[in-house]
Amino acid sequence: MKIGDKVRFIYEKGGGVVTGFRGKDIVLVEDADGFEIPMQVRECVAVNTNEYNFEKKTVAPKENDKAVKRNAPIPAKPAGDDDDVPFEPVVTYRPMERPEGERLNVHLAFLPLDEKSLSNSRFEAYLINDSNYVLSFTYLSASGRSWSVRANGILEPNSKMFLEEFGREELNDIEHVCVQLLPFKEKKPFALKPAMNIERRIDTVKFYKLHLFRENPFFDEGALLYDLVVDDKPVKEIFTDAEEVQKIILEKKKGDAQPRPQQQKITKGSDILEVDLHINELLETTAGMNSFDMLNYQLDVVRKTMDENLKYKGKKIVFIHGKGEGVLRNAISQEIRRKYPRCLSQDASFQKYGFGATMVIIK
Repeated sequence: MKIGDKVRFIYEKGGGVVTGFRGKDIVLVEDADGFEIPMQVRECVAVNTNEYNFEKKTVAPKENDKAVKRNAPIPAKPAGDDDDVPFEPVVTYRPMERPEGERLNVHLAFLPLDEKSLSNSRFEAYLINDSNYVLSFTYLSASGRSWSVRANGILEPNSKMFLEEFGREELNDIEHVCVQLLPFKEKKPFALKPAMNIERRIDTVKFYKLHLFRENPFFDEGALLYDLVVDDKPVKEIFTDAEEVQKIILEKKKGDAQPRPQQQKITKGSDILEVDLHINELLETTAGMNSFDMLNYQLDVVRKTMDENLKYKGKKIVFIHGKGEGVLRNAISQEIRRKYPRCLSQDASFQKYGFGATMVIIK
């Protein structure tokens, strides 16, 4: 790359003529309007044609359009939309084909709308196609053994597409997702790729931790990325139900992780049942378990306790979870609202437990 070369940008639309350099990493590019744009050298590529290989048309932004906010395309067509309404997805960038783009690399990304208030923020989901292939896709989520389509469409090569916006109350709905892909190329010969069906477990605990939304080559903001396809190979995960997960965890290292007798006790002079959910009170050791495994184990204890006491109307159960970052507390509240909607859930006695316990009243 030298002064006078025509270049195009890899990760966004546009390009121009090289007018100079700043050090080894920054190149100055003059666009068609005469503006000089500083860009990372690694984000530019020299071209030998006067035409850039991307769509020239622009889409007028709509007021309050979340997709436009991040220079994103129109969302994929949600399932169930009126088929009579014309729909034309727009890609964020379409560079010329790259040699490495002949291998499929596809990612699912999540971004917070408000990084400064993560606990109250809503989130956006994107599908990223980092390859030279066009992708026909369907984005689904599971509820038990049933599946629901959340979005579908056609994703152009080397582009990203806005899928949906959702709030914390919907996190449980995307714990188990699937993306179906059919790769192809239009008007040119290509190497045949198989249709793919990729299931991923989304760790919803990560949505509470800002440092996990990391810098990436696809967005200006930090994003939580899940690989779907890496160098033509779909990512595979093993899925089991909650009871099977618990059984695998307990038998993974027989003798290493022995569960302690569950810490339940009746408070004198009342009918309140206390359940201490601190992991060191539930297990002798957590060897071989990550934070997601431990949270699932604690929630299994909550479900088991609730199921065993549902027949006792008016009974009060106090789940002691500690203050911490509020992850377990929020997970318990969501679990009670979702699976036991008739029961009442509230903060337990502040004088006795501080902010570290939730009380459930069986109804």
